[in-house]
Amino acid sequence: MKITSADFVTSAVASKGYPEGNLPEVAFSGRSNVGKSSLLNKLVNRKALARTSRAPGRTQLINFFLINQVFHMVDLPGYGFAKVPEKIRLKWGQMVGDYLQKRENLRGVVMLVDVRHEPTNLDRQMYQWLCHYDVAAVIAATKTDKLSKSQNIKQIAQIRKGLQLQEQHPLVSTSAQTGVGREELWQIIKDWVMG
Repeated sequence: MKITSADFVTSAVASKGYPEGNLPEVAFSGRSNVGKSSLLNKLVNRKALARTSRAPGRTQLINFFLINQVFHMVDLPGYGFAKVPEKIRLKWGQMVGDYLQKRENLRGVVMLVDVRHEPTNLDRQMYQWLCHYDVAAVIAATKTDKLSKSQNIKQIAQIRKGLQLQEQHPLVSTSAQTGVGREELWQIIKDWVMG
């Protein structure tokens, strides 16, 4: 997809802060530090549209970005080991759950899993949730540039097995560094937002 514009719109903690209107939305979900913001930036060819950080838990709000004036990419707060108080972590969980369950504009979720690690319990819970609510999803195995080809093949098999990946959910190997998987992800996103 040719990116003609990519702009930050707003950050929100609840539905009253979401953008108005009926533009389709594609959400990016995954554990803290899995590379959501980096992949989002790579997809739209921007260095810092979504802010990245080495510190887990950088994204603490639901961030909306308008792409080509046609649809929103939505950067969700990461789940998992972010160094934040438990009370805030629970609030994040509720915030993300409300968005995923109730947002009518949502067309699909790009669920990111770090290829170097087996899926965590939280990854499994997120995937089961997407299946339960019949949300269109693609699994993006991130940071593939950090492993050899044979290691990647082995780890991808572990992710499929660990999530008990269903046939309707594709798995795409990605790298925010090299751009691997970018075109494949765009094809899926285009089908969601134009379909």
